[in-house]
Amino acid sequence: MKHSRWSWPFYCGSCEEPYSSEGFPHVCPACGGIFKLQLPLPVEVDEARRPIRKGMGQYRRSLPLPPDATLVSIGEGGTPLLPQVVDQRTIFFKCEHLNPTGSFKDRGSAVIVSALLAEGVREAVEDSSGNAGASFAAYCARSGIRATVYVPEYAAGPKRAQIEMAGAEIVPVPGPRSAASDAVRQRAEAGTAYASHAHLPHVLAGMATMAFEIVDQLGSAPGALVLPVGQGTLLLGAYYGFESMLAAGRISSMPKIVGVQARACAPIWEAFSRGEDGLDYSGEGETLAEGIRIARPLRLDAVLAAVQASGGRILAVEEQQIIEGRDALASKGFYVEPTSAVVWPALGTVLAELPDPVVVVLTGSGFKDTRVI
Repeated sequence: MKHSRWSWPFYCGSCEEPYSSEGFPHVCPACGGIFKLQLPLPVEVDEARRPIRKGMGQYRRSLPLPPDATLVSIGEGGTPLLPQVVDQRTIFFKCEHLNPTGSFKDRGSAVIVSALLAEGVREAVEDSSGNAGASFAAYCARSGIRATVYVPEYAAGPKRAQIEMAGAEIVPVPGPRSAASDAVRQRAEAGTAYASHAHLPHVLAGMATMAFEIVDQLGSAPGALVLPVGQGTLLLGAYYGFESMLAAGRISSMPKIVGVQARACAPIWEAFSRGEDGLDYSGEGETLAEGIRIARPLRLDAVLAAVQASGGRILAVEEQQIIEGRDALASKGFYVEPTSAVVWPALGTVLAELPDPVVVVLTGSGFKDTRVI
């Protein structure tokens, strides 16, 4: 059933038109602009009043969904925050790779698919290098929505298998990651709902729940957060989560946010280091960290603003460092894919200048990518 009387808390970042859910647009129908999320998110200040639920359900009030909408769930959220001594300091790993489909993308998929269901959408398309597609396919299977996922041909086999096993149609697209995005937009222009994890602001609210969990698990805000960044939805969502908690008086300071890219495809690092005027969008080199191989991040300005406002940094690491990082993390019991492993070499570079407690986000399971043994 469509919830037509409820106003979605989104607006166009260009013309400021409010979001109209008619047809479930992924960009503003008036000007083609990207939708933004109204902030701050509602945050429960009185802990005693918070509903006793596990995972993302406990933050239901913060999610941009109609009050009576069903939250489609397969157990996302509630991931462990595990201590580890590194260079004689205790840091904490937020194990997002332990979400149901093996990646942090489940936080965004839960909100997007719940929104699709609330609007009565029965068929949707998505594009992905693998993790978002696998997650989207699983949540669509859970809700009975027919899904089609466009992936680059190079996408790792296990991720493609996940998509297919969930019953979604998979469309491999030759060429770079951006070619899959171009192909899916043609399908969307023909009238199919495009449930883009990059475009839709629903995802940012889902990612904000990770920040809520970290504060609940630590008992305070972290001093710093280190995480991989491609489109930047996890980084931006986490920033919005901390910002909303700061506005609500739940925390007293904003953590420094450190985003990490693969040097082979690092537009956010280039823009942070050299300024957007010198940004070269032509660089989409091959990298083992396929999950962050994004040449044109849609919310580049917002990501840069969040990092700068937090007093953080953007770093880029080389391919050999990614391999070494994956192996080092595995030796400590954290089996993650190369995309997640970019955080390890970056941590070695920046740890000395970060305030405690430092939280490092592991985004995707090692079972996702078996190409590099």
